[in-house]
Amino acid sequence: MCPQAAAGGRRAASRAPGAHNVCRLLTRRAHGFYARDAGVAHRKNLGLLRKIVCQESTKFKNVWTTHSASPIAYERGRIYLDNYQCCISSIAQEPRILYQKPKCSKSEKIEDALLLECPLGEMLPSPSDYKSSLIVLTVQNWLLRLSADSGEILEKIYLAGSCCKFRYLSWDTPQEIMVVKSAQNKLPAAARQAGIQQSVLFYLAVFQVLPLSFIGMLEINKKIFGNSVTDVAVSNGILIVMHSMGLVRLYNFQAISEQFMEQPFDLGHEFNWNGQVGVVGKYPFGLPCNIQITDTPPLLFEASSLENAFQIGGYPWHYIITPNKKKHKGVFHICSLKDNALAKNGIQDMKCCSLEPDWIYFHPDMSGRIIHVGPNLIKVLKLKEVKNNTDQIEVAEDFTIVAKRENSVSNAVTVTASGRVVKRRFNLLDDDPEQETFKIVDYEDELDLLSTVAVTQIGADGRAHLDFHCNEHGILLKSIPLLESWDVTYSHEVYFDKDLVLHIEQKPNRRFSCYIYQMVCDTAKDDECSSHEKTERVFCKKGGRIFEYI
Repeated sequence: MCPQAAAGGRRAASRAPGAHNVCRLLTRRAHGFYARDAGVAHRKNLGLLRKIVCQESTKFKNVWTTHSASPIAYERGRIYLDNYQCCISSIAQEPRILYQKPKCSKSEKIEDALLLECPLGEMLPSPSDYKSSLIVLTVQNWLLRLSADSGEILEKIYLAGSCCKFRYLSWDTPQEIMVVKSAQNKLPAAARQAGIQQSVLFYLAVFQVLPLSFIGMLEINKKIFGNSVTDVAVSNGILIVMHSMGLVRLYNFQAISEQFMEQPFDLGHEFNWNGQVGVVGKYPFGLPCNIQITDTPPLLFEASSLENAFQIGGYPWHYIITPNKKKHKGVFHICSLKDNALAKNGIQDMKCCSLEPDWIYFHPDMSGRIIHVGPNLIKVLKLKEVKNNTDQIEVAEDFTIVAKRENSVSNAVTVTASGRVVKRRFNLLDDDPEQETFKIVDYEDELDLLSTVAVTQIGADGRAHLDFHCNEHGILLKSIPLLESWDVTYSHEVYFDKDLVLHIEQKPNRRFSCYIYQMVCDTAKDDECSSHEKTERVFCKKGGRIFEYI
């Protein structure tokens, strides 16, 4: 808890007023003021970039667009298409294909992927470990580590046979501990009709990364955790088990590993396990299930929440839940993790009348704040001690961001010029598409900016803009119009990465589009490109793929 508070303090200090202007910072850098501390130099460089991004003359130009019949993914300047068989650099003003592999068969399909980046200040066994790589999980239970720039296979691990199907990759500790989770085990209909019961619901395989090493594999068994288990996850050293009645239970994963580990195994070494002899991580044996939980582990914490929604964060530690009744949907309780006490003003309810619910989460900037997003309002909340009562914590408003809507007075009864009384039979929803509505809220940690996407749709034509706000005070610093039409019924993702804005759109019938915007400062040209008027598009073909230029 103390390190988190210190991190928040350091971040606040970095945002302190009195920073030098861009010219002064460049001069100080040229004179070697930051030569002894690369971290300080990097932060100053990001401060320069933030000033350039937010200045009025800076524009973001839609430089190119591409379309795909399969999902599009983005990771750190790389765009992946065709189930990760094609990788395009998003840095250049023209699309540059980093690699393109032949179309893979269904048996080689990639189910999930994680970007792996080199840790700082560590000696690694292979030169390839110092470059970014992609860890992918295939439909046939192969875990592959690929070069992020060439697609070359660097490592190959076979997880398991037909006993389970691994489907999901996630981080326990980002860039340190990785978790591979199986789909839920389900017996065939004939087996269920015969009365055969399936006790093992999930398998979890846990790895340390760079160098990639096997920690252990375990079963989530109904006999241990109960018949009502619906899902499971591992995060920050905590095993999270979710139940059908909204119950969430937390266990210490490290303690489970130490208590129930039968035997440690190293990848590539021969093993003899339950009468099987093979090599760890090689076909056909895969990985042994060497963490055998034989008794219910000690419970750290449990809470009941609607749809298993449960979050921990803040300083001091608090958690957020929704009372486990449908009538409480959209109501959030902020409680102390220490004693379950509800914080003062800890019930947050925007009373939204909307098709899509509001959402809430702990701010990812390590400040301990909370972000609550509604259709037309974003509230950034903070936890602070109650005056004259240091034992109690209250939730206070730090700042708000309000959507730009016309202040129209809507009366339920209208009198026409002829004197006829007309009663309106419905009220507009808070997220009515004809009113500006918040759709995405994100945080850019390197530039310390809070980004929002707001959309207004008139008829079939929707318009969206990406806004950058000061993360400390919520002041609007920059607004970027997105030129493509935004349909609120489609699925959208927007990424802001330093000098790049990327918009991925999923249309019906599995049609995907990717729009690339890059930062430019040539105002004379870019004022033309920033308008919503029709501009001439040029089509070109690279690597068998068609790209659109503006």
